[in-house]
This record gives sequence, C-alpha cells and structure tokens, in this order.
Amino acid sequence: MTRRMVRAGIQLGALTFIALLLVYLLDNRYRVLPESIHNHLPAHHPGLVITDITVVTCSSLNPLSRCKLNPDEWHRIEKDLYLNSGWVSSAYVHVQRRKEGELAQGEKVIHDVRLGRLDPATAERGQGNERWESRPAGIWLKRTSKRHASDSENAITAVDVLFGADAVEPRPGWEIKDTPLLLDTSGETQEARLSVRRGTPAKIEKPVPKVKKDGKFKIMQAADLHLSTGLGTCRDAEPAGLNGGKCDADSRTLDFIGKLLDQEKPDLVVLSGDQVNGETAPDAQTAVFKFAELFIKRSIPFATIYGNHDDEGSLSRSALMSLTQSLPYSLSEPGPSDVDGVGNYIVEVLGRSSQESALTLYLLDTHSYSSDERKYKGYDWIKESQIEWFHQTAHGLQKPHKKYPFLHMDLAFIHIPLPEYRNQSNTAVGNWREPPTAPGLNSGFKDALVDEGVVVVSCGHDHVNDYCMLEKSAEETPQLWMCYGGGAGFGGYAGYGGYHRRVRFFDVDTNEARITTYKRLEYGETEKRIDEQIIVESGKPVSG
Repeated sequence: MTRRMVRAGIQLGALTFIALLLVYLLDNRYRVLPESIHNHLPAHHPGLVITDITVVTCSSLNPLSRCKLNPDEWHRIEKDLYLNSGWVSSAYVHVQRRKEGELAQGEKVIHDVRLGRLDPATAERGQGNERWESRPAGIWLKRTSKRHASDSENAITAVDVLFGADAVEPRPGWEIKDTPLLLDTSGETQEARLSVRRGTPAKIEKPVPKVKKDGKFKIMQAADLHLSTGLGTCRDAEPAGLNGGKCDADSRTLDFIGKLLDQEKPDLVVLSGDQVNGETAPDAQTAVFKFAELFIKRSIPFATIYGNHDDEGSLSRSALMSLTQSLPYSLSEPGPSDVDGVGNYIVEVLGRSSQESALTLYLLDTHSYSSDERKYKGYDWIKESQIEWFHQTAHGLQKPHKKYPFLHMDLAFIHIPLPEYRNQSNTAVGNWREPPTAPGLNSGFKDALVDEGVVVVSCGHDHVNDYCMLEKSAEETPQLWMCYGGGAGFGGYAGYGGYHRRVRFFDVDTNEARITTYKRLEYGETEKRIDEQIIVESGKPVSG
C-alpha cells in the first residue's frame, strides 16, 4: 500500500512538472496566461524600459514650432542640444518609456542604438539581416516585440545626453555613443552625445575607507580643477610654449591628476571645491563625470565639497551633490538639512584591524559670495549653524573614538580660507603669492577647530597659494596647521610669476599618529615631493 502511494506521488509530481513546463513554454511564445497573472510575476527590470527615441527641433522664428511632444506619451530630457547657444534653434531628445508590466501586446522595446548617416544594416558588417529604424539627428534604433524582450540585459532602460568630444560615462551599465548626434551646429557649440543604460540599474554601495595593513593612509587633496563642458581653455599655462602653445585645459588637468593617482596610489581623494568651472560648464553633469571617472575606474573613494564656481553652471549645489552622491566610490553627502550649506559631513576612516575610527575628516561648505556685501565684501563665511553642528558632531564622537586602541586624529577640509590664513606673523612653509581672499567676517571656526582638537585644516580657492601655516596659542604651543592645496586645474587662473599646477598629499602613519604633507607638480620637478614636512607627531601639531 505504502509503495503504491509513493509511486503514485512520484508519477503525479512528474506529470505536474511536465504540465507546468508546457504552460511556461506556450506562454513564453504565445502568452496564454491571463494578464492578471503576468502582472504578479516579477519583472526582470522593475521600472521602465525605453520603447522609442526621437529628437525634436524648434525655431524661435517659427511661433508654431514647439520643442515638446505630448507629455502623456513622451518624456523630454531637459537639456537643449545646442546648450542654449543656438541663434534661433533649440532641440531636445524625447523618449517613450513604459513600465515593463504595462507593455501592450506586440509593443516594441529598444535593444540597440546607433548614430550615423547610414543605415547600420548596410554600413556595418554583421548587421545585414537586422532591421534598423531611422530617427532624426542620425539616430538608428533596433526594436523588437519578441516575448520577454524587455527582460533581456540588452533592453535599453534609460537615456541621457552628455556634451563634448571628451565626454565620459562613469556610471556602471551605461554606454556613451562614440558618434555625436547629427545636428546643424555649424561648430557653434559642444557636440551632443547620447548615453544609454542597459538592463537594471546597478546597485551602488558606499565604500568604507580603511587604514592599510602597514598602518598607513594617504589622502590626496585636489583643489580647484575648474573643469568645463568640452575641452576647456587653458589659463596662464606654464610653460607658455609647451606643445607649440596648444593647451586643452581639461585634458591637461585630468592627465595630471590621473598620473598622480597612478604614482601615489592614494587611499582617498578630497576634492576641495571648484571642481566645475561654472562659467564654461553649460552642462555641469559632463564636467562632474570627467573627474569622477578618474577615481571610479581606479576604485579610489572620493569626497567632494563645493566652491564659489561649482554651481555657476547648469546645476545647483543640491543637484551637484545628488549627482555625485549617486556615483560609485563617492563618499559625498549633503549633510543635515537644518544646517547652512550643502556638504557638511564627516568621513570616518577605520583602523587597520578594528571597526573603530582611526581618522575623522570633517568637510564643510564655505558657500560662495558674501551674504552681506554692504558690510562684508568678498566671500561668505562658515555659519553659526555649521559651527554648532561641528561641535555637536565632535562631542558625539568622543566616546566611540576612545575605543580606538591608538591615537585618533581629526582633519578638516574647506574651500574658502579662514581669516587666520592672513596672519603673516605665523610660521609658513610654501608659496604665499596672492593675498588670501578669506571672508571679511570672522565667525570663529578656527577657534572651534582648536577646541575640538582638529590638527589640520586645508582649503583651496586661492590658486597660487600653497603654504601650510602653523597657528599657535598665546604660550607659543602649536595648535593647528592651516594649509592650501594649491590650484590643480588649467581652467582656472594661475600666473603670478610662472606658477605650476600642483596637488597636496597628506601621508598619515597611524602607528606613530604622524602626518607628513607634501606637494607634487605638473611641470618642472615632477618627481619631487615639494616642501615635504612632518606637521603632526604623536597626534599633536608640531613645528615643521
């Protein structure tokens, strides 16, 4: 009896499996299951798939022309392909998007995109049997309505537009097209280039900086990159006649930073403001992607704060932070919403053999231009809410930091220098070539840094200053090192007697609670550690 029941159970299970397999195969080909069941099945791409792409052009001379299609059917990518520089013309990419579960029977999804004047079926080897559909601006689409086409990793799920011959795409799963959109630009503006994402969005996990096994941790401070949309124009390049006087600002800047990343192999990069030269960045996203790609492809964590030029382009501070925060290896955060500015946050660096913090980096927004120009001309200052946040955060970290078995150290990074950087009676190592353009109002942040035991603060902003200055107490006890990063980007000013671009490094030895700092040059003594000095020993600032 028992044997017969077991045999019957096995036979029933086998029949059920065969029946389910047949239903699956039939549904895969003919969609025989009810739509209500399909709606409850998990979609491979939870979200949207792209079913069509087009470009719409309009002219200010034709009052009947419109650059926006029916918003119920089309989504417009809000970037004028002429970057708002066309005399009379504007153009926008539009895409049709559908939720995967809402695709109608036979509705096509895009599996590939090409750019060019000729049909890829005739212009490319291996494409002769494929059907490509033509769209404006040289766009060619390969679309299919095959079952589960939207489930394929080839399905296009997002479209974006970047600008310039040097545009890069650092986001995982995205691909920038080599050929630009074919527009009638007459060389007036940067070429517009499509970027597409295939499949599901990649999950971005924030890295956790950690001291290496030898107890060392190296920080690169890259100040004032001043990147543009497109190649950019060099300012005050030295030597002036290098490469026959030909100089593309962004290429030279990025080559310089990339070379140092490969030679110095930092564990963390701090970008201390004015990464984007807003005036020459009508698409700031393109500029952000150029510096981010350097770190992402090398798997180096990076943290950003903003200067007075970053948000003078197409994106606000908040939008820049949201974009940067979404990228791989980014540690950037907007900070508390009830604190003035965007980008007040900390980065904790864990010890080599523990989960306790060995180093804390405080990053603060120094804003832009004076909020009270009548009374205090020039640049803005760190606000009371930021200083209060800094004190509260530092106090809150005291107890957990005591768990670290060695000496814990705190550093800070800002963009605009503090008023104390003007004190010429202090000991300074490095170049003081221009008057520090610190704010007219001293809000007391230097005292707050000293009170909380921060050993080093470093800024950017004044491109040709690269000194480190020691602030002492009334008893001549070293209290705080105040450093400049030195301008790194060729899109920003230099000059002042032949200044070469440079980058500052902080080499931290947690075994000895020691910090050594130095600079590397783009030209001249490129292999030398310039003005190398120990600024912190046994966790305390010391005279260099």
